[in-house]
Amino acid sequence: MAASKKAVLGPLVGAVDQGTSSTRFLVFNSKTAELLSHHQVEIKQEFPREGWVEQDPKEILHSVYECIEKTCEKLGQLNIDISNIKAIGVSNQRETTVVWDKLTGEPLYNAVAAPVSPGPSVPVAVVPSGSSVPAAGTSSVWLDLRTQSTVESLSKRIPGNNNFVKSKTGLPLSTYFSAVKLRWLLDNVREVQKAVEEKRALFGTIDSWLIWSLTGGVNGGVHCTDVTNASRTMLFNIHSLEWDKQLCEFFGIPMEILPNVRSSSEIYGLMKISHSLKAGALEGVPISGCLGDQSAALVGQMCFQNGQAKNTYGTGCFLLCNTGHKCVFSDHGLLTTVAYKLGRDKPVYYALEGSVAIAGAVIRWLRDNLGIIKTSEEIEKLAKEVGTSYGCYFVPAFSGLYAPYWEPSARGIICGLTQFTNKCHIAFAALEAVCFQTREILDAMNRDCGIPLSHLQVDGGMTSNKILMQLQADILYIPVVKPSMPETTALGAAMAAGAAEGVGVWSLEPEDLSAVTMERFEPQINAEESEIRYSTWKKAVMKSMGWVTTQSPESGSWKINLRSN
Repeated sequence: MAASKKAVLGPLVGAVDQGTSSTRFLVFNSKTAELLSHHQVEIKQEFPREGWVEQDPKEILHSVYECIEKTCEKLGQLNIDISNIKAIGVSNQRETTVVWDKLTGEPLYNAVAAPVSPGPSVPVAVVPSGSSVPAAGTSSVWLDLRTQSTVESLSKRIPGNNNFVKSKTGLPLSTYFSAVKLRWLLDNVREVQKAVEEKRALFGTIDSWLIWSLTGGVNGGVHCTDVTNASRTMLFNIHSLEWDKQLCEFFGIPMEILPNVRSSSEIYGLMKISHSLKAGALEGVPISGCLGDQSAALVGQMCFQNGQAKNTYGTGCFLLCNTGHKCVFSDHGLLTTVAYKLGRDKPVYYALEGSVAIAGAVIRWLRDNLGIIKTSEEIEKLAKEVGTSYGCYFVPAFSGLYAPYWEPSARGIICGLTQFTNKCHIAFAALEAVCFQTREILDAMNRDCGIPLSHLQVDGGMTSNKILMQLQADILYIPVVKPSMPETTALGAAMAAGAAEGVGVWSLEPEDLSAVTMERFEPQINAEESEIRYSTWKKAVMKSMGWVTTQSPESGSWKINLRSN
């Protein structure tokens, strides 16, 4: 029997999408932006202590290999020739910190995450000096809160009239960003200290770890990052677009362990055969796109014009507004960050960003901690049963409040309860909380930019919840627009990779960009009702503040002794 003929689809581009809870590899047709196939692997988070969140960098890397292999197998089953994959892009969870040994390729500690509360352990953990740490082989994830005491001691060294950290980086001094996680690792993990002393250590965010490993690792792996990921470390000058000597000295970070900073769209290196990949699938394919996940979503939503904005609904919410070539500094608690730089010789674009710590995570909390739903999808059904929160408001400040408050002392509250309140009202209030938090960021963004947004483009897993999307339109009182193809983060990484010089299979010229089908949600309540609900929410937020200080740790050490005599 003759072999079936492979389908010819034009150049294809792959994208690694490495997130907090899963890794995916997706393959797109560069001419139509159509998603052809993908594979996803869940990854574990480790909680060695209250408020600590870690992931195993080797598990993350292995998940990437597995996703690439399985996607290539699926393409084969679809009769699509994988030799037509001309480039690979990488999109990643930002701020998560990895330090590894360049001679052995082994991580020196788990990846330490940036702080959003992921599950049962949520309070700020103040790490006492000399405290024991978990075994080597992990990384610091963006959700992690162990660096609060490090932040407090560093903040005392910043002059009140010269916040050089914010003016150079666009970021507030916070547990969120990589520099303080790296400082913690240098202070607390002997394996990291020793490797730095012996010039064996390399630092990077997840993109750096993956690109170094995929391009050969100890055998010539490329140690680099892109401007979007570098801009989230608190060590990078967003004006000069290079590592900043003053910042590195302030945090006590040796500059020789930092990756080379490149644009978001250029050839960094070629895929090398790995023993984990059957027959060296995709060997020799250039890795030519790299964007932090939120910048990738901005590109994937094609927000290339000054004033265009998108909101991604995932574990947290991230609202980015393109401010063009101008660095806009916020007076309302937002971050200034690098949006993208799509080529070595192309101009840099900046963005204002607001982050909601708890979005999808509140649904998981209702499922895993309270048990009022069995699956995340059930929340839409519960909320639909009542169609109102009946005056119940839920502020999910599990690990403090992020933009625009930046208030680490806040903790979660549910208020406005009556005897009539049931789990359906709480489910509805949880969805409203995501929308109210987004409204707070959008209001801050409108004040900073001076031009109110006429609509909001949305993406991310939670956008499949139609009640959430309608609530968002009602609470913002502007239309909410959702693309029919939800994989905008991976699409952005693929676009950057395919457009790179030397690849050139994806045109980013406005006239060449594929038209995207959109679903539109219009406000369905009157403006007055929207404002009343929003003002009541703000009252609830004020009641959530001031619960925790580092002098009164939430150790739960006071317990009733119920032992019988």
